[in-house]
Amino acid sequence: MSASDPVTLPEDSNPTTRGWVVPAIIGTAMLMQTLNATSITNALPTMARALDEDPLRLNLAITMFLLASAVFLPISGWVADRFGAKRIFMVAMVLFALSSAACGFANNLGQLVLARIFQGMAGAMMAPVGRLVLLRTTPKSELVGAMSVLTMPALLGPVVGPVLGGAIVTFADWRWIFFMNLPVALVGVLLVRAYVPNVKEQAVSPIDGIGILLTGLGLAGLIFGFENLGRGTLAPWIVATLFGGGAAALIAYGFHARNNPHAVIDLTIFRLQTFTASVVGGAFMRIAMGATPFLLAMLLQIGFGMSAFAAGTMTFVSAAGALVMKTTAPPILRRYGFRTVLIVNAVIVGLSFMAYGLFKPTTPHWIILTVLAIGGFFRSLQFTSLNGMAYAEVEQDRMSRASTTSSMAQQLVQSIGIGIAATLLHGLMVAQGQTQMTAETIAPAFVIVGAITFISLAFFIPLPRNAGDEMNGRT
Repeated sequence: MSASDPVTLPEDSNPTTRGWVVPAIIGTAMLMQTLNATSITNALPTMARALDEDPLRLNLAITMFLLASAVFLPISGWVADRFGAKRIFMVAMVLFALSSAACGFANNLGQLVLARIFQGMAGAMMAPVGRLVLLRTTPKSELVGAMSVLTMPALLGPVVGPVLGGAIVTFADWRWIFFMNLPVALVGVLLVRAYVPNVKEQAVSPIDGIGILLTGLGLAGLIFGFENLGRGTLAPWIVATLFGGGAAALIAYGFHARNNPHAVIDLTIFRLQTFTASVVGGAFMRIAMGATPFLLAMLLQIGFGMSAFAAGTMTFVSAAGALVMKTTAPPILRRYGFRTVLIVNAVIVGLSFMAYGLFKPTTPHWIILTVLAIGGFFRSLQFTSLNGMAYAEVEQDRMSRASTTSSMAQQLVQSIGIGIAATLLHGLMVAQGQTQMTAETIAPAFVIVGAITFISLAFFIPLPRNAGDEMNGRT
């Protein structure tokens, strides 16, 4: 089957279901995961007091979730092919809900960490397998519109999560951060069962145990390293060891995967220019996306003295810009094509990140809200374009590996973004001879992060003008 062949759809598939119902259902399940992850960050101090633990030790609950996700991400595509993507997606939602309940009932750090490990395992299956269901039930000409709905969780989660977490620990009990996943998962499983077309099992190759071990160790080492970069929670030599070990494992996997037809991650997929531009070029955009919520929280709360709830409420406006974009992305891409949109939009997004560094305590709130809303609009357009173009040249029998590879890259890059942000703040404080963060310390970090996004242009400019045209109906 060639990349230009139409997708073979299940018999119960119809345009209305494919258009927004299926991506909305899958996106809602993924939103459950992103909301949970970002809500916990804001609730850690309260959770630490309730469990009689040091807040730094409680950060282990976040770290172990990330490590479990990293270890199980590589196998998600193979499991979906072997047992059926729809079935695995529903199982992952149930496991995520049950492990969430276990987190809510935890009475000490050990119980919480164990439950979070199972949550990470389920989350590792939920995101890439959910995307795989969409890829196998949606024609390429409709994929951009579907992806624009599916990508909403990635944009809403970091914005809504801190507000929701702050509200729950302020007005209720922290355990409801986990309990709220139960009804969402129940409704989600019922909707998936009723509306999501069945995706049959695919012909699978033998499981690549060595490849799974190497990629899992590599991702775990790098993600754990970046999560602790610049935070001072681990000794520098431990962080360096994590980076070295993670990099060595991934390099070893590169040799292992060479000329191996059964490799769990197909590295030859990076020979596709559109996939490489989306995953590698888009990584520089996602670094800024991962760093910005952290930097904005520091700027508004520490630099400007806002409460966590007030700062979270203000940044929520960027989600409004993202929502407006969802109706305009498909016609914009049909009119101008992926290449033009990615190039022009990369400049706009980079400048919008830099503009956040111009905020002052005296800046009128309406100006801050306007800039955040505009930034949310163009940022959402960029990620919708990147996610849609990634699969333009991918054949159906390689979709599971492409989805898994993309998910692995995005999770790693998100950790890189947070690590870079923490390192930048520490470096700027040292350079300015300060012992505490101020607005003047934080502002230059936005300029640096914004400049990083321009590296993506090196991948977008060489794209052919008609790159991915079949994805958005251009002729």
